Amino acid sequence: MFGGKAKTVNEYLDGLPPERREVVSKVRSVIKKHLPKGYEESVNWGIITYEIPLKRYPDTYNGQPLCYAGIAAQRNHYSLYLMAAYGDSKQAQYLEDEFKKRGKKLDMGQSCLRFKQLDDLPLDVVANVIASTPMQKYIEVYEASRRK
Repeated sequence: MFGGKAKTVNEYLDGLPPERREVVSKVRSVIKKHLPKGYEESVNWGIITYEIPLKRYPDTYNGQPLCYAGIAAQRNHYSLYLMAAYGDSKQAQYLEDEFKKRGKKLDMGQSCLRFKQLDDLPLDVVANVIASTPMQKYIEVYEASRRK
């Protein structure tokens, strides 16, 4: 919602109110620290994204870089996009199990995990999901999902 016109990550962050910038920045820091080699940070679709560049994998359904993860500040919540969890049932189950173990409510939509405040999001779980899928494995998951 906030980053619709941003072309860079800094523009996206600068366009957020300070308290929302702080939350997005903390999640971004976790993502960047645990992101496997080769993914690139960008702003696409009005959110901060972590993508496989087209030069590495040009065969996407929409001609855009293949999105692996993303973070966005919405009007009433934050959205964390963990695309590998949507193509891999083990990842999705891991998220469910880990949220439940911590007594957290998993609010998962068709393409994102929603949270209202940073305390709602177990950052170690996010780190594990982000770190778990190297680029080549994610490409394989993506291609398998397209064949269905």
